[in-house]
Amino acid sequence: MLKLLYKPVGIVSGILAGPLGRKLFERLWAFADKEEPPRPENRAPWPKLLGALALEGAVFRLTKGAVDNASRRWFAGLTGKWPGEEHPPAKD
Repeated sequence: MLKLLYKPVGIVSGILAGPLGRKLFERLWAFADKEEPPRPENRAPWPKLLGALALEGAVFRLTKGAVDNASRRWFAGLTGKWPGEEHPPAKD
């Protein structure tokens, strides 16, 4: 039941994380280069393309994780129950 209640919160937070990650990536890229970041379909030097892709991937993963955790903290504060696992499962 708790998962069902959290589902809409998770969906909305996921939708919000995309534009937030895009804006953060654009601001960080502006420190690295004055030009627009290259896309895979652009003809760009390998180091510049791989750097842009690595930064973009890291920023999106970080943003998604932070927004997801913040929404879970908000939900837990509201309901008193954490929507998910408290700790990672132990490795055998």
